[in-house]
Amino acid sequence: MSTLVTAPADNVIQLPRRSSAPIADGRLADADLDRWANRLARLLLGRGAGAGDRIALAVDPRVEAVVAEAAVRKIGAVPVSAEEQSDTGFGITTRSRRGELSDTVDWLVLDDRSTLRRYLVSSDAPLSGIDLRAVS
Repeated sequence: MSTLVTAPADNVIQLPRRSSAPIADGRLADADLDRWANRLARLLLGRGAGAGDRIALAVDPRVEAVVAEAAVRKIGAVPVSAEEQSDTGFGITTRSRRGELSDTVDWLVLDDRSTLRRYLVSSDAPLSGIDLRAVS
């Protein structure tokens, strides 16, 4: 099985290769997954999330869920289910799920207009050790 290197050598996070096809039938090409997860990882880092944090995932669309989990792993955090949100400080969700979730978690709402704006202007370059240490 080949792997995808998503960070510099001192912070290598390997993701299993998925498909070489572009987005089709709910699948995402490796290069796109990597770039999208880098952008989302930067948003999480900007909110103060970092290595060792438990980040709740309440994301239904399959592609978005895969990207969210990859972003969480890229920053060295641990993805957990929405049911485990009580012991997390951060979470990722969508507007359709937000109403059922606790207000004690700092939720990043993927399809919120302000999130989308920040996401679209953030870098999709691989995370560097500097990026990851900035929140330490």
